[in-house]
Amino acid sequence: MQQWRDVKSRHPDALVFFRVGDFYEFFNQDAEEGARLLGLTLTSRNNGAAGDVPLAGVPAKALDDYLARLVRLGRRVAICEQVEDPALAKGIVRREVVEMVTPGTVLHDALLEPGKNVWVMALVPDGETRVGTAALDLSTGQLELRLVAADHLASELARTQPAELVSTEAFASALPRSTDGAGPTPLLTLRPDWIFHPEGAKEELLRSFAVHSLEGLGFHEGDTALIRAAGALLHYVRETQPSGVGHLSPPRIHRSGSVMVLDEMTVRNLELVEPLRAGTGGATLLQVLGRTGTPMGARLLRWWVLHPRIDADEIWARQDAVADLFDDPVLRGRLRDALDHVGDLERIAGRLGTERATPRELLSLCRSLAHIEPLPGVLTPARSERSSELRTRLDPMTDVRAVLEGALADDPPAVLADGGVIREGYDAELDDLRRTRDGAVDFIASLQERERQRTGIGSLKVGYNRVFGYYLEVTHAHRGKVPDDYVRKQTLSNAERYFTPELKQWEEKVSTAEDRIRELEAQLFSDLRTALAAEVARLQRTSRAVAELDVLAALSEVARERGYVRPEVHTGFELELVAGRHPVVETMMAREDFIPNDVRLEPGARLIILTGPNMAGKSTVLRQVGLIQLLAQIGSFVPADRARVPVVDRIFTRVGASDNLVRGQSTFMVEMTETSAILHGATERSLVLLDEIGRGTSTYDGVSIAWAVSEHLHERVGAKTVFATHYHELTQLADLLPAARNMNVVVREVGEDIVFLRRLEAGGADRSYGIQVARLAGLPLEVVARAREILAELEGAHSAGGEGLGRHGTHRPASQAPPDQLALELGEHPVLADLRDVEVDRLTPLEALNLLHALAARARSRG
Repeated sequence: MQQWRDVKSRHPDALVFFRVGDFYEFFNQDAEEGARLLGLTLTSRNNGAAGDVPLAGVPAKALDDYLARLVRLGRRVAICEQVEDPALAKGIVRREVVEMVTPGTVLHDALLEPGKNVWVMALVPDGETRVGTAALDLSTGQLELRLVAADHLASELARTQPAELVSTEAFASALPRSTDGAGPTPLLTLRPDWIFHPEGAKEELLRSFAVHSLEGLGFHEGDTALIRAAGALLHYVRETQPSGVGHLSPPRIHRSGSVMVLDEMTVRNLELVEPLRAGTGGATLLQVLGRTGTPMGARLLRWWVLHPRIDADEIWARQDAVADLFDDPVLRGRLRDALDHVGDLERIAGRLGTERATPRELLSLCRSLAHIEPLPGVLTPARSERSSELRTRLDPMTDVRAVLEGALADDPPAVLADGGVIREGYDAELDDLRRTRDGAVDFIASLQERERQRTGIGSLKVGYNRVFGYYLEVTHAHRGKVPDDYVRKQTLSNAERYFTPELKQWEEKVSTAEDRIRELEAQLFSDLRTALAAEVARLQRTSRAVAELDVLAALSEVARERGYVRPEVHTGFELELVAGRHPVVETMMAREDFIPNDVRLEPGARLIILTGPNMAGKSTVLRQVGLIQLLAQIGSFVPADRARVPVVDRIFTRVGASDNLVRGQSTFMVEMTETSAILHGATERSLVLLDEIGRGTSTYDGVSIAWAVSEHLHERVGAKTVFATHYHELTQLADLLPAARNMNVVVREVGEDIVFLRRLEAGGADRSYGIQVARLAGLPLEVVARAREILAELEGAHSAGGEGLGRHGTHRPASQAPPDQLALELGEHPVLADLRDVEVDRLTPLEALNLLHALAARARSRG
């Protein structure tokens, strides 16, 4: 208990998993909290004069499951292990905290998703306008540094989704919250100012990466905020991993001008990595593109989707590499077949660097390297510069694979303690010990038959259990035949168990050999793992090359399957899509059912006012333009017959809105906040996609706001803009603004119904067809009829210059209309209603003639 108190005093904000034999125990307040959070039974432990203390525990073999539950709840955990062999320890076994597990510093498999990074991010202010960020995925060693504008920090957090933030108390109070209040909330870890001091941070970086100057890591003069953030983050990671982290890659510093800024609402509205409504199972762009074969390829694809490039040279280089694979199905097939057998090299490298790699992970590494070895030859037909570069970066590490093949058994166990990890022939002493053990086991196995013959006891058995070891078992019926050299070992209800001096001697041989085998195997495996840890940097380089090849192969596979084309990416202004399609929606229906559309935005026609009824597909058109733009800037082919796409600096989308009750904001306030962010952030090089601005308030207010926003985007910003709206008044902008054009989503009226053609054409819609859509949605017929009546009176009053329904209309509840009149108002003659109820096959000729006469008379009376 004194040991526990010492540990708890050093880690007061963590739940301490305190190792006691085969269990991890919680004590005192940790026991009460752990029992509540994990559903454990709360008991107590006698603590002498101090009385009973609360106690709860979990089996050591189930550690990962319980850790995962606590980390998902945002808790910190200190793992306190026994660091001495209990058989050799004098007195109480010494224990130490060997690892701190927090939501952002996880290394356990149960806490990691194969296709998603887990980031811990440090934040440091750089004056009042910028913030230095350092993000680390401890499982892969990936360290990303970026200097962001303070007003873009919320977007950076939304895009990266760190599980944990590290900052000072002073700066943490100013951190932005999610704009919708619904995203995952990272754990906030506060650390003292001194770990963010420039000099201390510099020393941390120099020590961690064994360099003499920061210039060798790519830092420039003026990168103080990045140095402070990275150094503080490394200091924090050393706190959580006392045993060290030898797998961290040198930091990648992202300078402004290479990556597009995607704000939170654009990531959400375009459904890039998560569906718009969490938990609905809706499809996302990442799912459509997600044809990667390796976990590190899946993570890199997610990174590309969330970080589109704005440097044309990089986009063109990726396109060339995708084209290599797109044009050569044999090359693509051979590459993808090989990649399907490659394991998670990034995380294996991370586990080697933290001395956690298991026997099966090393076997996975060995087999993965065997599939990587032929890849340089497979890529020989590829012609692009990027393909050639990746081919040279592939290191098959044949020397490492040879060591692994010589050391590891063909099918090693998941856990080292289970034995049988090291291959026969790798170590002479181990082979001798195994022969001694196996010979002793064989002798003991043959002992049963010999003793049966010697004693005449046909039912005599030789057995083994972990408590009593080997024994000879004789039933009570044959107790009189037991020889004098048998020594009683255990009494059962129907038998006695014995041993002999000879059996004891052979048992000691087995036990001694097995103990030494376990000890020697553990040492050999540890030496092997240490030797491989020196090759982590090589493994990481190869892993990054494999990941990029995997992403390029996935993009080419999707492009070939879905009929994508290579877009002409240029640095000008014009955006032209011929027969463009929504990459996600088209996967959810038959290919021929999706209606493609043309969109063209150019300097003289840069603002499209898009009209049409609800359900016609305006939002789909907006999103498909945004997704095609994004696909082009990650280097992918796009769903269209032809595409000419400019490099844009930002994509802004505002499609739909909802209340933000967490922040006390109404739908309209959310809408206006998002619109404000667009108007302040968009530039002439941006793509702006707006849907239904102004609908959250009165009609006149809404029209006025929508009109003013359109004018501002046209006159002041100059961005390429598609503005979808129900306000037909906005179609007048095409006559007033030189670069504004009207387009509408076509519908056709068929009687009282409408048919959605999903096709764009020039010109504005003159009606919203809202009542027809309401009828399709199933509103009661009398409500639909009354709505038509009110609409007619409103439109009549408006055209007469009157003051509306209150002045010119006569209120009458729809329920008071006569039945035939109501049917007429609904657009259906009452005679048709009667005919529907006629069962023609049951009518006699006379009944039919009489019915026809009655219906004809009724029809004439109604005109």
